[in-house]
Amino acid sequence: MRSDSDVKRDVEFEIRWTPALDPTDIGVAVKNGVVTLTGFVRSYLEKYEAEKAVKRVSGVVGVANDLEVRIPSGEERPDPEIARDAVAAIKSWLPLSWESIKVIVKSAWVTLEGTAEWNYQRESAEKAVRQVRGVKGVTNLITLKPQVAPSEIKQKIEQAFRRSAEVDANRITVEANGSEVILKGTVRSWAERQEAERAAWAAPGVTKVENRIVISP
Repeated sequence: MRSDSDVKRDVEFEIRWTPALDPTDIGVAVKNGVVTLTGFVRSYLEKYEAEKAVKRVSGVVGVANDLEVRIPSGEERPDPEIARDAVAAIKSWLPLSWESIKVIVKSAWVTLEGTAEWNYQRESAEKAVRQVRGVKGVTNLITLKPQVAPSEIKQKIEQAFRRSAEVDANRITVEANGSEVILKGTVRSWAERQEAERAAWAAPGVTKVENRIVISP
């Protein structure tokens, strides 16, 4: 296990190294491998990028993202403008399925509702909205309604693990209960744990992934 001081040093460096971030007002604390981010950033995208930066660091086992989004004076936008741009962004990213997704904006916080067949569509809608100017946060309530037989799910995920250069398939087990998946086992890093979950979500028919994988460097 790496010491908290080493993890803190590397997290601070990774944040400074990330071009999309201004590290000036970001504070980092580490306890037992769990990183807490405090302070404020100027957009929701920055808050998201800060969390991504932390997860890239070896030794991180958890993240508490307490960063506050403070839109600079003069750049705040009314909810109807944000909603229009959010809809346009989703339409651009998902030209064939955007109509099944609804956008609700209140106090610059965007809530996504509706349905999608694939998880990549659910994630793409959130990515699109995350980049809209003036957004302070996103809640993704899009539900998945797949059209794939549940019996294929476990096999597809295990095959994806075996193909992946970033995941040790021998250390992870897959349980499928209908369209819901449970991942168990151990991995060496947060990045490997996240990659395993990403691979599981990419399988057709998955509506829920419960990630019980433990990080054991």
